[in-house]
Amino acid sequence: MDKRAAILLVLSLPVCAATCEDLKSLSLADTTIDTAESIAAGAFKPAAAANAKQAPNFSDLPAFCRVAGTIKPTADSDIKIEVWMPAKGWNGKLEGNGNGGWTGSITPATLATGLRRNYATAMTDTGHEGGSGSFALGHPEKLIDFAYRSTHVMTVAAKQIVTAFYGRAPGLSYFNGCSAGGKQGLAEAQLFPTDYQGIISGAAANNWTHMMAQIVWVAQAVHKDNASFIPANKLPQLHDSAVAACDARDGVKDGVIDDPTKCKFDPKVIECKGKDTPACLTSAQVEAARKIYSPVRNPRTKQEIYPGFEPGSELGWSQFVAGPTPTTFATDEFKFVVFKNPDWDYKTMNFDGDVALADIADGKINNATDPNLKTFFEHGGKLIQYHGWNDQLIAPMNSVNYYLSVEKAMAEEGKAAEAEKAEPPRFENDKGGKAAKERTAPPPSEALANVTNSYRLFMAPGMNHCQGGDGPSNFDMLTALEQWVESGAAPDRVVASHMTSGKVDRTRPLCPYPQVAVFNGKGSTDDAQNFTCRVR
Repeated sequence: MDKRAAILLVLSLPVCAATCEDLKSLSLADTTIDTAESIAAGAFKPAAAANAKQAPNFSDLPAFCRVAGTIKPTADSDIKIEVWMPAKGWNGKLEGNGNGGWTGSITPATLATGLRRNYATAMTDTGHEGGSGSFALGHPEKLIDFAYRSTHVMTVAAKQIVTAFYGRAPGLSYFNGCSAGGKQGLAEAQLFPTDYQGIISGAAANNWTHMMAQIVWVAQAVHKDNASFIPANKLPQLHDSAVAACDARDGVKDGVIDDPTKCKFDPKVIECKGKDTPACLTSAQVEAARKIYSPVRNPRTKQEIYPGFEPGSELGWSQFVAGPTPTTFATDEFKFVVFKNPDWDYKTMNFDGDVALADIADGKINNATDPNLKTFFEHGGKLIQYHGWNDQLIAPMNSVNYYLSVEKAMAEEGKAAEAEKAEPPRFENDKGGKAAKERTAPPPSEALANVTNSYRLFMAPGMNHCQGGDGPSNFDMLTALEQWVESGAAPDRVVASHMTSGKVDRTRPLCPYPQVAVFNGKGSTDDAQNFTCRVR
């Protein structure tokens, strides 16, 4: 029986177990079940939204069992989780979901998305409430909960809850997250490689402390003095100039830069020749913009700390550039984790020593940068990572750098294995037999192939942070992951669409890095079928 047939057999087994309400008395380690309730089709009513007009509509939801619990792996832990399970038509799978930023909340809309696909779906508040990092001050265990522990214990508990409800464990488990959720996915692959068979990691904030340093770097650049500040009304002109300089390089003039790393744009081209207007940048603003595009570097060693934003991302800069102070998203890391001083001033940040201090103070628990994914790969795990080239919050080259670090780690492991095989026998009776057979690390070429067979990175031209932007940014990575895990069909391209006023006006393939979508020369450039993925 092949792998897919075995999976389908498991997923088709009859469902029989406890009622939803019975789960209230379920006994799990370190866990209290606070709520276990059956929700009728279309009857779910979330807490009142701040803006009723923007509240999501849940009237289409099927009947489901909603379980809410609290997990306390340490005396200072208070991790909330929710698990939603279809009353009928369960697909036999679990989807764990990620969070964003410092967010301490469980979002019903996220859980509902998985439920609509017949998944049992789970989410955690990461162990605290609210969107501030202030919870970490004086609470090191809560910081660990936020960084990675809450996701793992949620996953373990969710599997047990699902098993109790349906009478069988999930046949497959997938994780899906973007931003801090993307970091959660990578942390799962690195620290708990058997939790999930497949992981989607979007725009991962995995180099956490260095990313926060980059945001402070940008703030220092635009607030160096009054002359350096770039007002929001100048960003559209800067964006248009960057697109004009880089757009047609790929042979298709469509208002989107396919790979900004291949086009060098200097904001000096719109430096004011005379009067300061919204259509130009002053010389001080040009220098500030250059710093935003450039990598953060240690001023003494010149070593890169974190990449800069790419040409094309300018319309999103207002969050960091056009405000009077940097976002608390970044400064909270230094106030409450690194310096433990709520009055810390971002202007005092020293990029020679403070970034290293941040890594030490954080204990690197928030940095999911370990390139060793060997156990996850050997477990059969598949990882899809994606990132928008126009990301205005997390520099897109961060994802490329992590992908390359995994390739490098696998290649070095392969080289070490080859060198070991070339050594003479270590023992008199070892003629290359038993000892040689016990050497399991693959050669370099095979090691790199293992990366491709288990890990794909998709860079999305024109996409902002996690979604939106000038380029096609609507895509279904979960289906691509399902087909890879369940059918062995590796994602050689994922079609993305762009919408205007609710209507699709462009489709384009996203290609596994380092490939890009190349126009075939015939047909509409708004149709994905007229593009081929290849290395340019």
